[in-house]
Amino acid sequence: MLKVAKSFICRGCVNPVTSAGRTSVDIGVSAKLELVDKFCCLGDMLSVDGDADAAVEARIRISWNKFRQLVPLLTNKDVSLIMRGKLYSSCVCTSMLHGSETWSARKENVAALH
Repeated sequence: MLKVAKSFICRGCVNPVTSAGRTSVDIGVSAKLELVDKFCCLGDMLSVDGDADAAVEARIRISWNKFRQLVPLLTNKDVSLIMRGKLYSSCVCTSMLHGSETWSARKENVAALH
């Protein structure tokens, strides 16, 4: 017997599944797949057109959330500037660039990340 699990919604993605009028496709064995234009998979937005716009927007949103979590440490004068820089680089920048090596990035995407 197959157990149906609750759908996982990634906290980093907003509107994790979007569809434009299409509903589903029958793959046989009395199973159907829902057709969508973009969806969130492991914190990365994948879109049907293959561009990186949705992924870049999602990663920027995730890195801003990480930055907001670290503001108390990043603004603490008791922590050295070198240590704050390393903290920013290792936590905020890496969360923004996670998975970027698989994107087909355009100039606009690269500019948004800088």
